[in-house]
Amino acid sequence: MPHIHIVYFNRKKLADPVPIGSYKREDVIFLLKDLSDVSLEQRTEDREAAMQTGGHYSESLPIEYQPTAEYIQLFELTLKESAARIAQAVGTVSEMIVKKYGFDVVLASLARGGTPIGVLIKRYIKQAYGIDIPHYSLSIIRGKGIDENALLYINQTHPDRKVQFVDGWTGKGAIRKVLIAACSLMKQKYGIELNDELAVLADPGYCAGTFGTREDFLIPSACLNSTVSGLISRTVLRSDLIGPDDFHGAKFYKEWEDSDLTNVFVDTIAAYFPQTAASSKAEALQLEANPELVEVTWQGMQDIARIQSDFGVSDVNFIKPGVGETTRVLLRRVPWKILVDRLDNPNLKHILLLAKDRGVPVEEYSHMTYSCCGIIKAVKGDAE
Repeated sequence: MPHIHIVYFNRKKLADPVPIGSYKREDVIFLLKDLSDVSLEQRTEDREAAMQTGGHYSESLPIEYQPTAEYIQLFELTLKESAARIAQAVGTVSEMIVKKYGFDVVLASLARGGTPIGVLIKRYIKQAYGIDIPHYSLSIIRGKGIDENALLYINQTHPDRKVQFVDGWTGKGAIRKVLIAACSLMKQKYGIELNDELAVLADPGYCAGTFGTREDFLIPSACLNSTVSGLISRTVLRSDLIGPDDFHGAKFYKEWEDSDLTNVFVDTIAAYFPQTAASSKAEALQLEANPELVEVTWQGMQDIARIQSDFGVSDVNFIKPGVGETTRVLLRRVPWKILVDRLDNPNLKHILLLAKDRGVPVEEYSHMTYSCCGIIKAVKGDAE
């Protein structure tokens, strides 16, 4: 009886990435093409109109919000208040990763919200176990997928290791869905088996099985843009800029080095690991012993459906739930209104400050798993 051999075609060896960003090289390697010399920024209103009339958010960049002194002060205060809590959550998600894979793993954080969390997980594992886990940051774009060249590069460089995808937090779970489809496609096209489970610091949307907490609180890295993410812009994918063998692109804002808080953020949190490691280990053991606590229920999506109905929102993509996503709406979209679970929620000080700065109405809406939710103003057409 004849044997059928299936041979997967794998591309030629991809070029090593060019150093980009303000993180230490030992913390993360960005698998991104440097587009710093290309003019990509658009005014928020122009960009919103383009996205709602057939354009895609990855084709341009927002003009980055330059925070006021009051806002930076709020970031510093939030970081000080939440550093130990975040350190414990980082430790918990790190311990879950170690239980799942041991140390035979590569961290692949999703640029850019996932990058600081990937850096912290790498640092925690090194501090707690003395093991240096490889960590890369790569692009994933809703509606376009993950950077296949970046995944091929990781596979070529670390052929025998498992890949753990890392992000900062979950909202509706849209990126998790993109990741599931992307991993399936990588197997079909290249025969590369990837686990599509996402590891996040906070999972208020109940759509990740590996997390530090499911509480929706402010992760200070969501407060700022590039100045807390290695001076890296959002990722860009445009056929006139990105060739078939290129990684997805991004800009490196070297001109903002004086206001860069990237390493302040990770150093401040990492300093707490020695005192939070024991509780992180205990939390991870409890989650392992009680599988129902890590069940993926997509509970957040039920809240979104109710918000869409209650407020007559035409497109579900206009609804951005959770502290992290609401912050992003206020920093780089055109908001219609902000919903909060309660006005005196101490996690929402920066949300209320940003909403006041931009003249955006805030409304109490207690029936949700999230602390808050941002709703984008409909210009016309489809959403991002």
